[in-house]
Amino acid sequence: MSDMARSQKARRLKAGRPQREARARQKGRLLKVTAGLLAVAIAFGLAIFLFLTLGTGESPTGPKRAAIVDQLSLTQPNPAFAETASGILEDAGYVVDYYPGEEVTVDFYRDLPTHGYDLLLLRVHSGLAKDYGEPTGYVSLFSGEPFSETQHVQEKADGLVGRASYYDGSPQVFGIVPAFIESSMRGRFDGATVVLLGCDSLATDTTAAAFIRKGAKTVVGWSGRVSAEHTDAAAEHLLRHLLADGLSTESAVARTMADIGPDPDYNSVLRLYPPNGG
Repeated sequence: MSDMARSQKARRLKAGRPQREARARQKGRLLKVTAGLLAVAIAFGLAIFLFLTLGTGESPTGPKRAAIVDQLSLTQPNPAFAETASGILEDAGYVVDYYPGEEVTVDFYRDLPTHGYDLLLLRVHSGLAKDYGEPTGYVSLFSGEPFSETQHVQEKADGLVGRASYYDGSPQVFGIVPAFIESSMRGRFDGATVVLLGCDSLATDTTAAAFIRKGAKTVVGWSGRVSAEHTDAAAEHLLRHLLADGLSTESAVARTMADIGPDPDYNSVLRLYPPNGG
């Protein structure tokens, strides 16, 4: 190669160097911008995750939730039961909501499925309903709301709510029936376990079947009348067998009956619906 040719090639290489350097600088800036955007996206995602976990005290899916609905607190209060049951549930990782009797209204029952509870303890009075003195074949769950002719008029007319009383001559409250569970309750129970701690709650299957059709997985209740003391003791044993021992609902009911036996005054026993635990 002649000296002239080498000189021309050197000038071309020198002239192309700024272009290559400019392209390299531009590529470097693009990489920096891309890396910066990626870092922002990661930081934003991390912030959302921390808000959902640390900021709310929950995982994104949330902890299990339980409710103790204590309508019996109006007539047969037992604060020790509420404390013990809450402790068992909290030890098993549940967030627990407690509702005293004065909060257990018709509207409370109406919205009960919307809260997303996994386990419901209904410590409420209940009994076989009658129509003009004749048994209806279904169980009414008591509210704590005093009966009034001017409240829930349409639901009274439709036979979804009615009068309920603890004994002849006692103050009357509103009671809800299986048709209310199916047609007036909002939302669904989405696989919840429902424990009915009142009298006759599974003397027939009608009320339990209404809860199942509303989305509950299993319903536990009594075959007949039961004292408050006996049902409270049974509930504590049932919770321990379900949550601490990890038994199935069917096995937990059987173990509870082996522990405490039938009600000593009324000979009623805990039952499960469906019988195989769903």
